[in-house]
Amino acid sequence: MSSLLNLLQLTSPGLPLGAYNYSEGLETLVEQQRISDAAQLGSWLEMELQFGAIAVEGAILVRAYHALTHSDLDTLVYWNHWLTASRDSRELQQQSWQMGNSLLRLLTDLEDISPQLPDLATCRRELAPNCNLAIAYALAVAHWKIPLEDAILGYLHSWSSNLIGAGVKLIPLGQTSGQRLIRQLHPVLEAGSQRLLSLGDEDLFACTWGASLASMQHETLYSRLFRS
Repeated sequence: MSSLLNLLQLTSPGLPLGAYNYSEGLETLVEQQRISDAAQLGSWLEMELQFGAIAVEGAILVRAYHALTHSDLDTLVYWNHWLTASRDSRELQQQSWQMGNSLLRLLTDLEDISPQLPDLATCRRELAPNCNLAIAYALAVAHWKIPLEDAILGYLHSWSSNLIGAGVKLIPLGQTSGQRLIRQLHPVLEAGSQRLLSLGDEDLFACTWGASLASMQHETLYSRLFRS
């Protein structure tokens, strides 16, 4: 039961990471009228979950978790650098760093440390100056003893819920339409989380050039509600 409560806290929209500030290029796509209704938003989210950067993040989360459980900080740092180098736009890179650093500080402030794992202070020092969100999330999962399979599903669900929330504001959609979208994504989330558990290093790629271009163009939008 404690692991479930820890997962609920980690994926809660009330966690002070600032996720609500970001749309990951969705704001650009709505402005360009490429996404204008719930069906189009659902299709975009489904494609991102299957072939986008979020899937790669989930796979790196798995690797970071295993590195932590083996006290292998060199491998943890390697995957943190790998994630940083894989970002296609400055906004996406800054988003991952801001949220990752925020979560790392929060974990340190909560002082909930497992003696079987590298302590959080050591991890913060090794990952400085910037920790990506997926890496910080893996730290929380390992220290809070959350089952890895549940943690990945929670990570994907949290990402989807945040962007659906952005879509509700931007398109705009009604709250019921947003909740319906979340339920429609359940099979995709379940299949995706299972696939990421066994994804090989040779399969760590994403086909998201459209989303990447939207993120790059977001910096020059005339007016913006979101930071990415």
